[in-house]
Amino acid sequence: MPKRSCLILLSGIMLVFFLHTVSFGLSDAFKNNIYNPGKLKATDSILKVQVGDRAPGFKLPAVSGEEISLDRYHGEKNVVLSFVPAAWTPVCSDQWPGYNIVQGIFDNNDAILLGITVDNIPTLFSWTNQMGDLWFPVLSDFWPHGGVADSYGVLRSDGTTERAIFIIDKNGIIRYIDVHDINIRPRLESIVRELEKLK
Repeated sequence: MPKRSCLILLSGIMLVFFLHTVSFGLSDAFKNNIYNPGKLKATDSILKVQVGDRAPGFKLPAVSGEEISLDRYHGEKNVVLSFVPAAWTPVCSDQWPGYNIVQGIFDNNDAILLGITVDNIPTLFSWTNQMGDLWFPVLSDFWPHGGVADSYGVLRSDGTTERAIFIIDKNGIIRYIDVHDINIRPRLESIVRELEKLK
């Protein structure tokens, strides 16, 4: 079996193990602070972009204190945008730690993951601090509220965002879109498959 396939298989097994043994992060304090909004309307927005379009540019503040723009990765990295609805909610608190244990898959596909929510920086700092060290930048689309989410067409009517994945190639072209049922975590295998196509 090729080395890359073995790595992907091993990472997938680790992810399944992780998601079945860890609930919403790394500590009881984190678990006890999760807000459960209940079952939500699966999708509540209208996309403004499609596969083949140039991705709308942006510059957003990161929890790290820097500002990160999409242009920063032009010609260098494929970019995976992971929009999640809100900090301190169950599926979101499960999704990003899952990506944290498969960094090698992104590295092997010349890809960077950017996590985006409409929460403000203090909220994101507290939330991600409970997750442990995330390898990818976490960005705040708080002000103008949901401006980046709106430019992609994933801002919901309640001011949160869809649970959405956009894969953007090194030339800034959108190559994959998954506006997922907000109640369900997107499958990692779909992201890996689409990144493999960009090689």
